[in-house]
Amino acid sequence: MTTELLYRDDAYRREVEATVLAAGPDGVLLDRTPFYAQAGGQPGDAGLLRWQAGETPILKAVKGPDDTVLHLPAEGAALPPVGATVTAALDWAPRHRHMRMHTALHLLCSLIPGAGVTGGQIGADRSRLDFDLAAPPTKEWLTERLNALIAEDHPVGERWISEEELDAEPGLVRTLSVQPPRGAGRIRLVRIGPEAAPVDLQPCGGTHVRSTAEIGRVEVTKLENKGKQNRRVYLVLQGE
Repeated sequence: MTTELLYRDDAYRREVEATVLAAGPDGVLLDRTPFYAQAGGQPGDAGLLRWQAGETPILKAVKGPDDTVLHLPAEGAALPPVGATVTAALDWAPRHRHMRMHTALHLLCSLIPGAGVTGGQIGADRSRLDFDLAAPPTKEWLTERLNALIAEDHPVGERWISEEELDAEPGLVRTLSVQPPRGAGRIRLVRIGPEAAPVDLQPCGGTHVRSTAEIGRVEVTKLENKGKQNRRVYLVLQGE
């Protein structure tokens, strides 16, 4: 059994009808879902499953075995019967903030070229990236340049390449602690800017906005030393 990951083709799809393949204390397994399963520093989506006889709140989506997504219900919540048709609906507000944050972090990467990313975490209110870097730019410079890139309204797109193509361009991978998943034969690239001259291009399985202007204004609020060669950069969204 596998789960069709609808967010890969349309990150703005807020709900969908799906069939229940399994349901138990470990979660609800659907044949298709708009829920992003927690991975790569991006939180799993929350939301609601509704069916003819009831509904259950979903606290978080996580990865299950064999390319599936498990929707974790609230404790004691009713579970839909296997085979039932459910409406899987996202809690959209935090998901959209995660999309804006994730795209902003890609822009942050573009401003610190050549430095590997050693860790990161996406949040609805605050996010961070850790860089293998001795001396980062100032938070004021980063804030100014990020907002300039956002205001330029660069398109955000994606394409797929083979694992062999990625091996031929190892510089596309910015993360040192987590490598793109292999075994499926292809790797998803997220691009900001035009194909011919991207602002940022790197492997990513997360969800993103369609253009940088949708991010809104951001601020780099803090830089921390987390070791001799590790610098943590904190980022917040300004406004709703």
